[in-house]
Amino acid sequence: MHKFKKLNTLKPFDWLLILGVISANIIYSVLENDFDVVGSLAGITGVVCVVLVAKGNILNYFFGLVNVALYAYVSFKAQLYGDAALNALYYLPMQFVGWYSWINRRESVDSVTVEARRMSLMQRVWLGLFTVSTVSLTAWVLYLFRDPQPVKDAATTILSVIAMFLMVRRFMEQWVLWVVTNIISVVMWVVALANGEAHSALMIIMWVFYLANSLNGWVTWAKLSRSRQ
Repeated sequence: MHKFKKLNTLKPFDWLLILGVISANIIYSVLENDFDVVGSLAGITGVVCVVLVAKGNILNYFFGLVNVALYAYVSFKAQLYGDAALNALYYLPMQFVGWYSWINRRESVDSVTVEARRMSLMQRVWLGLFTVSTVSLTAWVLYLFRDPQPVKDAATTILSVIAMFLMVRRFMEQWVLWVVTNIISVVMWVVALANGEAHSALMIIMWVFYLANSLNGWVTWAKLSRSRQ
């Protein structure tokens, strides 16, 4: 049983994101006169999770379990099969892998903050080449399966797979991919909203907050990895 004592305190911007997504969900529910339990819970737990990731806080994995399970369900209903498979078959088990990977890579035995690191220049070059080639191949496969948004779906799927792997491995470069993924995801759910898909508005709200947090995470992890070097 792990006992955490050095809990890193969330800063005002972090609380702004968490309280902001809760408020946005409440306002949306009032305006629509309908409380979307699944969409709201997915969005709120997702934002709390990524805020904790941006802090390098291992407790993010508890919220991540709830978020990825619900988001897989929502994506499947919207026929975004790449995102659905990503969350159900990859993100969900990676919550456990990430926990066990981070638990022995913290700043101290009673801290929740993980030690961050950076990739070399050559690693970044290979990362870019691998990402472009796999996104292109996946988009073609999704097109054959009549995915309504094959390029966007492929990009968010592949970038998220790679970014999650980099997150588990504690690399700062994950945040570059998260920023791109979040921008594409906002566009993808705007299209889904235009097509009348359920839960779409709440997913847009969630991804906008994800985007703001990913920019904050990029800055935070740049500092964490720099201090370790």
